[in-house]
Amino acid sequence: MHDIEICRTAALGGHMDQCDSCDYKAPAYNSCRNRHCPKCQALAQAAWLDRQIARILPTHSFHIVFTLPSELRALAQRNRRWFFNRLFQAASETLLTLGLDKKRLGALLGITIVLHTWTRELRFHLHVHCIITGGGLSPEGDRWVPLPRDYAFPVKVLAKLFRGKFMAALTTVYQDGALHLEGTGLESETAFQNLKATLYKKDWIAYAKPPFGGVKDVYAYLGRYTHRVAISNYRLQAIDEKGVRFATKHGKTVTIPPDEFISRFLQHILPKGFVKIRHYGLMASGAKAKLEAARKQLELNAPDSVAPESNNPLPSVWSEQLLALTGIDPFRCPRCKIGTLVRRPLLITDLPLVRPPPEVAA
Repeated sequence: MHDIEICRTAALGGHMDQCDSCDYKAPAYNSCRNRHCPKCQALAQAAWLDRQIARILPTHSFHIVFTLPSELRALAQRNRRWFFNRLFQAASETLLTLGLDKKRLGALLGITIVLHTWTRELRFHLHVHCIITGGGLSPEGDRWVPLPRDYAFPVKVLAKLFRGKFMAALTTVYQDGALHLEGTGLESETAFQNLKATLYKKDWIAYAKPPFGGVKDVYAYLGRYTHRVAISNYRLQAIDEKGVRFATKHGKTVTIPPDEFISRFLQHILPKGFVKIRHYGLMASGAKAKLEAARKQLELNAPDSVAPESNNPLPSVWSEQLLALTGIDPFRCPRCKIGTLVRRPLLITDLPLVRPPPEVAA
């Protein structure tokens, strides 16, 4: 919260932008670069996507979502790192198991998984979005085995296998005494066993969204989730001391008190060092040889595969990246549209223009 509060204020320093053709000048303050800040991730997101282009296989893809039941919400909030990691593991194991099953595909899939912890109202809702390749590499590595373009795996089978893998791990970690149970209502053995019985009887949610049409669609999807946490600034509509109004779904809005808004946002801050985007199967970092073998087989044996669009790598300089992505030249004067902005240090005479930094306790 401190990083977000002081982002692009005088507390982090900055400079004065002054046009060399007119009298325009404005202070520009440094950004916090915290990965949870809604203002600091646009270029990082674009650069990340640019690096992934060379790795994406030229085939159709599927979008599958695995969600944890609401009964586990309190326990997950008390054991965030374990639950987040286990959600990745259970989802990836489920997909890899079904992919390698000779009765279904009999091949190694490429999988990318993104953690998502929020609803549009910013409530805690733990789930993962999975992108899987429309087929896989045979165990021998000598052919590409395709999935139909309109169907991957039965959602009921996905849900039951996912439930079994997650609950087996949850039971083990509980028996090892490694879970924090305070305040969850599960402090007693009886309460935990009752929860297990309820969860095994419940149908867990594995939702297969419409398949992606091609590589471009995969990029468009990834761009919405990779470097964003909970809410983007464009969804904020009104803010005052009484409440915060922001957009939700289908043109609707919600207004909540400021402290409640902050509380909901902070639920989605990731544990320190936690990686929210992970790759498995053909897309895993240790599977480069298999990935290239799959690409070769697609080119040789799947002439109808979805070819990736040509890619012009992003420039390495941030200002050139911004220009390439948005058409905005950060050094062009926004007033006269002719002059070039020249940077100079902030002076004492500029201080009236500077918002004072918030006080920080010693």
